Amino acid sequence: MEDLRSKGLGLVGISYDSQEILADFTKRHGITYPLLSDTGSATIKRYGILNTVLEEALGPNGKDPAVRADLAIYATVNEPSERQRGIPFPGTFMLDRQGRVTSRFFEDYYWERNTVSNMLLRLGTGGAPVQATQASTAHLDLKAYPSDANVALGTKFSLAVDITPKRGLHVYAPGASNYRVVSLNVTPQPHVRTTAVRYPASEIYFFKPLNERVPVFQKPFTLVMDVVPEATVEARKALTGRNELVITGTLEYQACDDRICYNPATIPLSWTVALQPLVPGAPARQ
Repeated sequence: MEDLRSKGLGLVGISYDSQEILADFTKRHGITYPLLSDTGSATIKRYGILNTVLEEALGPNGKDPAVRADLAIYATVNEPSERQRGIPFPGTFMLDRQGRVTSRFFEDYYWERNTVSNMLLRLGTGGAPVQATQASTAHLDLKAYPSDANVALGTKFSLAVDITPKRGLHVYAPGASNYRVVSLNVTPQPHVRTTAVRYPASEIYFFKPLNERVPVFQKPFTLVMDVVPEATVEARKALTGRNELVITGTLEYQACDDRICYNPATIPLSWTVALQPLVPGAPARQ
């Protein structure tokens, strides 16, 4: 909360639970920000984020195999219960001081959540909130770090690499032909899902000797990839007892200056985050 306030941000949680339930939850888990009670899911419905898959599973088509398959994804349960009627699709809205939505982040799997650090990093207002690994080559300097030091199953966090090309050098951006485009690659592992790398805007470099224009990065830039340790029943069984998640990968690139194109290079990378319970003290759900 202090970090958010220092950025001029506030935080509010909204759920369909009663004020009494929210008060008890706040006390038991030490919540220090407001939780708002949307009894009857009026606000949830008004924002168009009612979990309609769960509603259908509780209706006459509840036994349909397609509905059951969606239920496992969008509610992360095998059997729907009336207690769950009215829940939203999980997500976060960011508002300006006039109450206008400026950004929104939503998930598919009900147990998956973006972290605040992840969202700020994706908006370009985050930094390196945890310990980073630094490396340097003849062509560039880099800093690799996760958005969060601690995650739970279902936490959507980010792997980031800050890259600063050396003076007079550039690396190639997506769209460049006949060159090795800079890329962040992660070693696959069971029950850990990754998304495509997000690239910032590049600039066009004119290579006069070949009369060639190519997209490049010459100034400091950041590559970001989202990672989710899955919260499915299978993943919870497989990852139970693990107290950390180690992710390995590589940064690949080719650097050039105004005279020479150097050989493609590969830098090994590694990120380690602590694994914590989904909700401390909560029983496992099936």
